[in-house]
Amino acid sequence: MKPDPDPSTDADDASRTVFAVLFAISFSHLLNDAIQALLPSIYPMLKANYHLSFSQLGLITFAFQGTASLLQPAVGWMTDRRSLPYSLPVGMGLTLAGLVAVAYAGDFAHILTAAMLVGAGSAIFHPEASRIAFMAAGRRRGLAQSLFQVGGNTGSALGPLLAALVVMPRGQHAVLAFCVLALVGVVVLWRVGRWHRQNPHRLRPRSRGTASGGTPARPGETRRRVVLAVGVLVMLVFSKYVYLASLTSYYTFYLIDRFGVSVQHAQYLLFLLLAAVAAGTIAGGPVGDRVGRKRVIWFSILGVAPFSLALPHAGLALTAVLSVVIGLVLASAFSAILVYAQELMPGNVGMVAGLFFGLAFGIAGLGSAVLGKIADHTGIAFVFQLCAWLPLLGLLTVLLPNIESRDGDG
Repeated sequence: MKPDPDPSTDADDASRTVFAVLFAISFSHLLNDAIQALLPSIYPMLKANYHLSFSQLGLITFAFQGTASLLQPAVGWMTDRRSLPYSLPVGMGLTLAGLVAVAYAGDFAHILTAAMLVGAGSAIFHPEASRIAFMAAGRRRGLAQSLFQVGGNTGSALGPLLAALVVMPRGQHAVLAFCVLALVGVVVLWRVGRWHRQNPHRLRPRSRGTASGGTPARPGETRRRVVLAVGVLVMLVFSKYVYLASLTSYYTFYLIDRFGVSVQHAQYLLFLLLAAVAAGTIAGGPVGDRVGRKRVIWFSILGVAPFSLALPHAGLALTAVLSVVIGLVLASAFSAILVYAQELMPGNVGMVAGLFFGLAFGIAGLGSAVLGKIADHTGIAFVFQLCAWLPLLGLLTVLLPNIESRDGDG
């Protein structure tokens, strides 16, 4: 380290992409989300062991994702104002505690408590990890967020597969095997935190300046337009994550109910869906860097509609194919939405990440609880018919302002 760093040197350094950090944070996201995906993956076992209803399963999802939703914006706001480099391993430690609680939970109330612990760990992880991805991105913000997101989506895909191979044959206590993933995550995130502490300058040059209250300094972007854009983005997140909630929480039950497949067969098909989500995620960010984030948002939300509308009427083989296509197309949305929002409010990177991750978790959790209630009264097939219309909300993208960077760094 130079004794008297030149600000221009710091700015040049901040424009370079630090792939080692991006891969580390992406790998940590994989571990974190594999653990998260464990809970819905063992719902059939929990339902049988504790005689739970679909409504109770929805409440477990809501307990986990609702906790994460409420805490993440607060964590993001706090880290924007005071750097907390080692908060990430602390968050993974909470997730570890949640895993132990799941393994030894003996009733519905203890399962809810365990789910809230995992949700709290996730709440600490996501906004700060996304902020570090932004710091390490240099001029390739979309690519950085895609790398970060693909780690999480890969973990979400691996969770059901690991549950099918490890937990389902051995029972609830086998959840303890996932503690190894959490411990590895603590070690990796400790090293990421050390890099964060040593490179605080990497965030400052990327901020283009904001007025008080988070109003962007971008010429012509008034507060009203920002509020409108954020409102549209919230509706698009609602469309994406309620639809994903129907898939991730109830896809296995839908396959079992409609086609009579076994639990393990259904989990393998869920793995294919989530693997498609992981594969599609990596494209959204870099494509957004090249062609514009608004175009990616258009395609990724509205483009799903023909396939989602066809899904409830398809046979088993075509259902598997359609779900893979839906995962591939829909996956590109979140990275584009998040970076678009961060460029709207560049001085509040952590808060924006916390807000949108919190919205994603909260909307998915609430959506899962509501959909579970609907499934109890009308059947799981009706839930999939109802949710098939949600991607049409992608038409709201027409209201988003064009804010794509012309200076080559967005």
